[in-house]
Amino acid sequence: MKKAVCIMSGGMDSTLCAVIAKKAGYEIVALHFDYGQRTMKREKRAFNEICERLGITKKMSLDVSFIAQIGGNSLTDESLQIRKDGVEKDVPNTYVPFRNGIFISVAAALAEKENAQAIYIGVVEEDSSGYPDCKESFIKSINEAINLGTSPSFSCEIITPLVNLSKADIVAKSLELGSPLELTWSCYESEDEACGLCDSCRLRLNGFKKANATDKIAYKNQKFSL
Repeated sequence: MKKAVCIMSGGMDSTLCAVIAKKAGYEIVALHFDYGQRTMKREKRAFNEICERLGITKKMSLDVSFIAQIGGNSLTDESLQIRKDGVEKDVPNTYVPFRNGIFISVAAALAEKENAQAIYIGVVEEDSSGYPDCKESFIKSINEAINLGTSPSFSCEIITPLVNLSKADIVAKSLELGSPLELTWSCYESEDEACGLCDSCRLRLNGFKKANATDKIAYKNQKFSL
């Protein structure tokens, strides 16, 4: 059976990617990263519950805490305030420098070891928070680099089925395909109830609103305007 490494954070985007990969006939190798983020424990719980629900038995959770040591972002540095106003025009401080580049590089090593034909990642360019490593052009470039930098007998394709979708599209597609949205976690700040105010919560809530759907996870606040 063909294999795909699925980078899975425990969020709704990467979970939908795993569902899409499974429906495409891939045996999934699930890959999760602990990098010292504020909601690390909650994200790992979501990852494990999602894998169980989807019947994914081959999974790996890696400690990449050096990302927190590098710092420079509010997800790993609690002395920085997580953006909640939605008006910052530059790259927000929740951007973790080159995080997707690091994740994809590790995924490529695992894909080569597993002889996987694909790497799935849930990057979203159109309706994201403005992260430069979510761009389709970046994914294309790093895919070329991976195939240049691995053994001649190996090649893989980075598949980004959500890259040009909006959050509303992602919610609708998740409901259509039976993706377990109720198990996913998106909040940048809280591990008990989602804050409802950070960029990730607001993008998620707006997606549900525009898709005329109800989000089943608990929120401390619910503000729909970005």
